[in-house]
Amino acid sequence: MASRGQPARATGGRISASPNHDPSAMKALLCTHYGTPDDLTLADIPDPTPGPGEAMVRIHAAALNFFDTLIIAGKYQVKPEMPFSPAAEFAGEVESLDDGVTSLKVGDRVLGYGSYGAAREKIALSTERLIKIPDGLDFDRAAGLCVTYGTTLHGLKDRAKLKSGETLAVLGASGGVGLAAVELGKIMGARVIACASSADKVAFAKKHGADEGIDYASEDLKDALRRVTGGKGADVIYDPVGGAYTEAALRSIAWEGRFLVVGFAAGDIPKLPLNLVLLKGCDVLGVFWGSWIGRDPAGHRANTEQLMRWCLEGKLSSHVHAVYPLAEAPAALKAIAARQVMGKVILRP
Repeated sequence: MASRGQPARATGGRISASPNHDPSAMKALLCTHYGTPDDLTLADIPDPTPGPGEAMVRIHAAALNFFDTLIIAGKYQVKPEMPFSPAAEFAGEVESLDDGVTSLKVGDRVLGYGSYGAAREKIALSTERLIKIPDGLDFDRAAGLCVTYGTTLHGLKDRAKLKSGETLAVLGASGGVGLAAVELGKIMGARVIACASSADKVAFAKKHGADEGIDYASEDLKDALRRVTGGKGADVIYDPVGGAYTEAALRSIAWEGRFLVVGFAAGDIPKLPLNLVLLKGCDVLGVFWGSWIGRDPAGHRANTEQLMRWCLEGKLSSHVHAVYPLAEAPAALKAIAARQVMGKVILRP
């Protein structure tokens, strides 16, 4: 990889290696200026030291999300100080602890969330952001549970209060949060309609439990949602896509339905006609999981522990689309940006 002070550059989706790697330093994928995945560098940096209330974790798997493509471009609401590493969620083993920490011990297997910073070999983080992984759950699947499934469980359970027997429509149903919504919706007893941009993606979502599928690249989303719900509309709409699909979906929502605003993978933030909210008697609910976990850490911990139990019971797939080494992180991010990913993308430092 690269020696300290001589970071390697990404070329063709892979970061070229340097023969001067310092074995005493850890490797880290760094964003040194806003740009594209090809502008990321791979460098040797000193190991972190845990501060008060922190643990230092050796990362075995870090999961990438769509917002990682935005944060390195300076287009996300979180703008870390340069240089920083992308990847918000990870799983690994505790390697050292601050003297005052009693909730964890060296060797504990944990997952964690830090907004950014996990695309590296080690990370120091507050123990409040770390949750023990039960035996039997591997690092790859654990790393991909926190953000997508955590966001979705918070949205469906805490915000929309989805009830058994209701109809849930999921936009972007084959992506990370979309697939999580399909699986969690089924666990919660909903009839799930998977909406995606290709027949293959719809088939993938149906393989993971969706009852109905809509390819909104080939048919009108509003009309299709009305058709598959017998004219009633979906009780809950889960929208991580945004763009033109948001208004079309909202126009098909059921009376007193709940519309969950999760993200804007389409790239455009839609402006909703508020007369639709009035005419449908519906609620438009924001799902800002990253802020909620700081405001309700106990609720976040309970939700995450429930997700891990469901994963161990085989009720959640935590499907891994592909695994990449750090040097191939640019290719991984490009695949996410091109909407080629079904499930999660994992980096293995």
